[in-house]
This record gives sequence, C-alpha cells and structure tokens, in this order.
Amino acid sequence: MRLLIFGPGYTASRLVARLQTRGWRIATVTRETFTDRTRIVFEIARATHILSSVPPDDAADPVLAACGAEIAASSAWLGYLSSTGVYGDTGGAWADESAPLAGRRGPRLIADAAWSKLPNARIFRLPGIYGPGRSALDRVAAGNAIRVAVPGQVFSRVHVDDIVAGVIAGFDGPPGAYNLADDFPAPQSDVLAYAAGLLGVAPVPEVALESANLTPQARAFYAENRRVANGKAKRLLGWRLLYPDYRLGLRALSASTSPAITSTAPAPASNDQR
Repeated sequence: MRLLIFGPGYTASRLVARLQTRGWRIATVTRETFTDRTRIVFEIARATHILSSVPPDDAADPVLAACGAEIAASSAWLGYLSSTGVYGDTGGAWADESAPLAGRRGPRLIADAAWSKLPNARIFRLPGIYGPGRSALDRVAAGNAIRVAVPGQVFSRVHVDDIVAGVIAGFDGPPGAYNLADDFPAPQSDVLAYAAGLLGVAPVPEVALESANLTPQARAFYAENRRVANGKAKRLLGWRLLYPDYRLGLRALSASTSPAITSTAPAPASNDQR
C-alpha cells in the first residue's frame, strides 16, 4: 500500500507512524515541496491512498487548485480532513452529516464541498483535536489555561488517536462524510477543571466571556455551540473509540507523560461516561 499525504501535520503524522508499522510506504507533500509539481503528479499516479490535511486558504483548497484534475482521475482511495465548523452554530443541538452546512468559515465550506464532489472521497469532519503535547493538561501545566464561563455552551472534541483509527476504518468504508467526534460534548471549562484535578492543582477561576483576554480567533470559538453526532462512522465504518470522552483521554495522557504531569484524581465510574 502506498499512501500520499498532503500536509503531514499533527494528526497526519500520527497516521503515518501507525501505518509504517504495518508496512505501508508513505510519501508526503509539505509546504516546502508543494511547488514540485512533477514529483507530486508522479506520487499521485503511484498512490493507492491519498489523504489531504491541508486547510483551505482564502480562495480555495490549495491541493485541489494545484492538482485537482490528477486527483480526480486517480483510482486511489481519497480522504480529506475537514472540520465540524462547517455546521456552524446549532444552538447546542446535535449535528450529524445530514445537517445543513452553514459555518462561519467560508473557505472551509468551499473546500469541504469541493472534496465531497469527488466520487471516491471520504470527508472526515473533525471537532477540537487533543492528544500528546496538545491538550488541556498542557495548557494547565503551562499556566495559560483560561476557563471561560458561557452557560449552556458545549463543544465536541476527539483524541488524535481516535481520528487515526477512524481514517483507517474509512479505508474499507463507503465514500461520504463522517463526523469523528467523541461521545461526550462538554463545556471547555469543565475539561480544564478536570485536567487541573489530574495535575493536582486548583482550577483557575472562571471568567465571563466579555472580560476574558482572548485572541479574535479564540473569541470566535465561543460564538458557536453544537454537539457533534458520530453514529454514522460507528455504523458504516465500524469505528470504535479508544477514548469515548475527554476524561478517559486526559487520564491516558496523564498516565503516559512525564512525571511533571501526575494523576491524583479518582478514575471516573464506569457508568459516568456520558
């Protein structure tokens, strides 16, 4: 099997590591090598699987803009890492793959639609991603966690290794869009408080959104409120979550990281997963 990855970033690199242990051959296209069109066309022709994790720019999806014709003509399995931001604000309601696309990120909507038009493509829509070196534990440990109080607001998230498992499950699944999110949408404030407990420190006090010192991008994050449904991926791909909620994911990260991050909180009860 030969996988060509456009944009081997945080998530795609974890996929590469997993597949290399299974004997896959991996080719990557980075920002630096993106201008080498001859090499890219050559790799597209050889690939059995093609995955893009490159975000859109202001105009369009850069991968399809550069070599969309070659990708469309390929017989390879196609995958694209998109965002559940395409659903926009649902007022806290559940959004599955049949929900209308009305997100605030225009370029992301355009890119998602462009990949969806390819007959052999799987679109993996992702919420907030966390994992080793990039989680609430790291923000709390670094002292830069901000707990913003927005009553009634929840977010969906997913562990990076569950994304990897979802993409691999998608190798044998039908084309289409799939939400890869965990089972337990929750307020970001709760996640940070739980992370603080795992680290044995007091959570920082909550602050109102109006008084929080946030970047415009971070403030826009709090403009949406939705729960992401994952039933389609479970039914059609046989996807099974390693970390069905953030508590299990953070506990696993806490147990596997350096002694600076130690677990002092009790494990959640088995009936307290949702």
